[in-house]
Amino acid sequence: MAAPHVKNICCVGDDDQSIYGWRGAEVDNILRFEHDFPGAKVIRLERNYRSTGHILAAASHLIARNEGRLGKTLRTEDQDGEKVTVTGSWDSEEEARGIGEEIEQIQRQGEKLNEIAILVRASYQMREFEDRFVTLGLPYRVIGGPRFYERAEIRDALAYLRVINSPADDLAFERIVNTPKRGLGDATVQMLHDHARKRRIPLFEAARAVVETDELKPKARGSLRDLVAQFDRWRAQREVTAHTDLAQIVLDESGYTEMWQKDRSADAAGRLENLKELVRSMEEFENLQGFLEHISLVMDRDGGAEEDAVSLMTLHSAKGLEFDNVFLPGWEEGLFPSQRTLDEQGRAGLEEERRLGHVGLTRARRRAMIYFATNRRIHGTWTTTIPSRFLDELPAANVEITESKGGSAWGGTGGYGASRFDDMEAFGSSYTTPGWQRAQANRNRGGGRTGAGGHGSFEEEAATFSSSSSSGPDFGSFSSRRRGPMTIEGELVAKSTGTTSEFSLSDRVFHQKFGYGRVTKIDGNKLTIAFDKAGEKKVVDSFVQRA
Repeated sequence: MAAPHVKNICCVGDDDQSIYGWRGAEVDNILRFEHDFPGAKVIRLERNYRSTGHILAAASHLIARNEGRLGKTLRTEDQDGEKVTVTGSWDSEEEARGIGEEIEQIQRQGEKLNEIAILVRASYQMREFEDRFVTLGLPYRVIGGPRFYERAEIRDALAYLRVINSPADDLAFERIVNTPKRGLGDATVQMLHDHARKRRIPLFEAARAVVETDELKPKARGSLRDLVAQFDRWRAQREVTAHTDLAQIVLDESGYTEMWQKDRSADAAGRLENLKELVRSMEEFENLQGFLEHISLVMDRDGGAEEDAVSLMTLHSAKGLEFDNVFLPGWEEGLFPSQRTLDEQGRAGLEEERRLGHVGLTRARRRAMIYFATNRRIHGTWTTTIPSRFLDELPAANVEITESKGGSAWGGTGGYGASRFDDMEAFGSSYTTPGWQRAQANRNRGGGRTGAGGHGSFEEEAATFSSSSSSGPDFGSFSSRRRGPMTIEGELVAKSTGTTSEFSLSDRVFHQKFGYGRVTKIDGNKLTIAFDKAGEKKVVDSFVQRA
């Protein structure tokens, strides 16, 4: 006998906020619901009780670019409020400085820090804000995870550095004596503790003594002897090697970097990025001792749960939360949208990144403030970045361009000349904006920019302009500037010109982003290259050179 209520099923969800594809969530479960359950009625909940009109309009216009959605138009009975602001800064340091000053201004106006949030795309972005807030004395909390210097991989790396700086630091030595795995288990550590207590010496010196005896099994004794020798060598190198270089040497020679490179968990890549950010952060200090003292100061700050504090989190952790003031830093190509996501998932990844932007914007009740930097350290290397394509997709009527409060004016030191936002009347097709006109003028003169921003000739960079019409702000002139061609679903944005490449099959080549590789296929001036570390990529031949 058939069940009388087999069709009684209800699904509640928002296809525009499906942002956990990397955890196995599948937006198609919502998109296919009507197909899987014929006759299902779709009820769109379009009234928004949180954000102002300008914020909703900007978010709706952005997400409308996605093809994989059921479609809805958010509305509010609230006032239009303030426009979404977009602010450019010279580098990530100026970005953090500018946001810090903006937060101080909001605080002076009597608003609570609890109503302020900074939403980043990648966890390593937090480090610069945390250091800045410690300098300013601004209370903050990290939501959805530990603070930067409290992350397991950062604590491990710092433990290595602390033992180098102070061999008597027993807590640091015990933390990393078997990290990565060296076959030194609890029994070995207990033996070291017993020996150290009897002789009243640090654990490290106990290890030095024990390896000269037969108390340990040969394998464990050999591993511990190698570790002691490594620390002796690193300590000697400290006198002649820059502390940043020493940190990288320690992470590599200890096997710690390799441990995370071989790890197949979802967060392994993020941990590697955090380690690179840690090494980068050391550049601001004269020596290892000064850096470790700074870390101690940062770690000592521990406000209570009820403290009025700025909330710092990733965009993924922000879902379901809301704040009066939301800062959205790092809206640059490669960072947001994430280049890794584009490489691994193609257009599906791009649409999930756009949904992430939609979530970020709609966390704001009253103010949403977007930032991008022209220079950012990515994977340990300074990179000249370009504004995110998502900025091009924001509607002109709901966006206001502002100047950075963090230091240098946008065009003042970068060799770019006039601001890209000279004429705010020119929103629309990127082929009619002042940015496009300036780029065309440069091209016609045959001159490329090679200012402090590090851009090469325009002839090399013009290939990646988008020809699609846009109702967003004119970021066109800078959207064209990139270190390599952009690929979506394996297709080059810069198409082949039909010319014959000067390269041949099996040629060994070098690409500034992907490294060394060998040519496996040639299509006009497009090359398919099997890179040693990055795998197979399609690039235009003007972006590679013979190795």
